[in-house]
Amino acid sequence: MPAADPEIVELDTPRGPARVHVHAVATPRAWLLLGHGAGGGVHAPDLRTSAGAALDRGIGVGLVEQPYRVAGRRSPPRPPALDEAWLAIVAGLRSGPIGDAPLVLGGRSSGARVACRTATATGAVGVLCLAFPLEPPRRSSPAPSRLPELEQPTVPVLVVQGERDPYGMPPAAPGRTVVPVRGDHGLKPEQGRIGEVVGGWLDDLLA
Repeated sequence: MPAADPEIVELDTPRGPARVHVHAVATPRAWLLLGHGAGGGVHAPDLRTSAGAALDRGIGVGLVEQPYRVAGRRSPPRPPALDEAWLAIVAGLRSGPIGDAPLVLGGRSSGARVACRTATATGAVGVLCLAFPLEPPRRSSPAPSRLPELEQPTVPVLVVQGERDPYGMPPAAPGRTVVPVRGDHGLKPEQGRIGEVVGGWLDDLLA
């Protein structure tokens, strides 16, 4: 798990102020930026487990709160607004604590979607998707698949997905590793397993 008292960095974006919980390490191999789910926050178990796995490997971590959550809202704006804010956050961090270090983007659910859509624009070297929401559940008619978003990155992608996730199981593909774990969309069980998978993938990515 990451330290309890990170440095809190406030950044202006076109969508309002964002907040980043920065866990720095000495001479980082890379930085991992993680975004939260649509109505959640940066203290979700899988986000903290992934952050801990990165820190154990000398990778700095930024846990990012989107402007709508900083403003106290639970419902996110449309994807273009999320992406616009995320790109401004990355640019601000590049000008500050992370500099020109290799960058891995990631997040859970909605945050994973943002990471996929912005990977190319930010020059990310990899994308970590926790509980990627492939298809909205409980629809009487076929729901549109979000697989095209998952296919946007041209760098290695890791998807960690609950075996009972109502949003479905994304398919593996060249450059995209999908690891099923016990649990549903919350990814609360098997935190040890999640840490091992994420840590091993980061080691391979940055070797």
